[in-house]
Amino acid sequence: MENEYPGLWRLWFKNQCVTDGHSPYDGKKWLMVGGKRDHDWIVTRNALQEIEPDHLIIVALPGRRIGRIGKVLSNKSKDEDWDPLYEGDSDWERGYMGRRITVHWELENAPDNPDQVIQLPERVNLGRGTLHRVHDNPDKFRKFIANPANWVDLAGLFGYEWALSDFIALYPNRLRDGLKAYPDAKKIREKIFKDRSRVDVLLRDENKNGEPVIVECKRESPDVEAVRQLKHYINRLKDETDEKVSGILVHGGARTVDKKVWQEAKKSPHVEIFQYKLDVEFTPSLMSP
Repeated sequence: MENEYPGLWRLWFKNQCVTDGHSPYDGKKWLMVGGKRDHDWIVTRNALQEIEPDHLIIVALPGRRIGRIGKVLSNKSKDEDWDPLYEGDSDWERGYMGRRITVHWELENAPDNPDQVIQLPERVNLGRGTLHRVHDNPDKFRKFIANPANWVDLAGLFGYEWALSDFIALYPNRLRDGLKAYPDAKKIREKIFKDRSRVDVLLRDENKNGEPVIVECKRESPDVEAVRQLKHYINRLKDETDEKVSGILVHGGARTVDKKVWQEAKKSPHVEIFQYKLDVEFTPSLMSP
């Protein structure tokens, strides 16, 4: 629930635990907003009862990412063991995230920094729900975790794809040497085809006699459909201008790209794939003279 509780994974990492977000029971009723227990709680409750020391837990994060693998040390998920990570408020006085399962994180072949997590390829599916059994061999995930090319920053992404597009339109040379803004400024960010589809960024390549370059931006790891979408734009622009057109897909996922995506990109028309990383610095402001 990283989206609902920003920083939750860091707290898990620091406190050597994972937690369940369902509310406790006060002896009379479930202390839950809305007053109901849903199907997810029934599945979660049954799974919690099965967890024992030496079991393994994989932390699932938004965007098909995982934190680490943890070896269970103790299961303290009963209401009488309630130990919240977050202070209470008017809704839940007893606090939030109080069902803890203590773990020992596997870090020997993993990032030391909790701000770095692991991007899984498109073909890997962890399933849905708060807590459920994963039937794959743990070594499958250990292999992904051990490969630094799969490591991504937990929060190092542009909030929206248009923000990334704006940056590339302003600084095309940062993407690749020789790229420059399209001569018609309006077309850089507003090129619309007859079928009403719209390119993210349209550039020129000085190293290839001013050849048009279409840039498609994705916040996270690209899929096959993203590559096909870009190729559709390339073919549309070729038909309109009768020029040779190339394409670059820019994404914020892991440096390694799913094999199916890579194979699709290599088909004609060829598409290049670039990963971006966002680096933010903060310095104290000074008062003007």
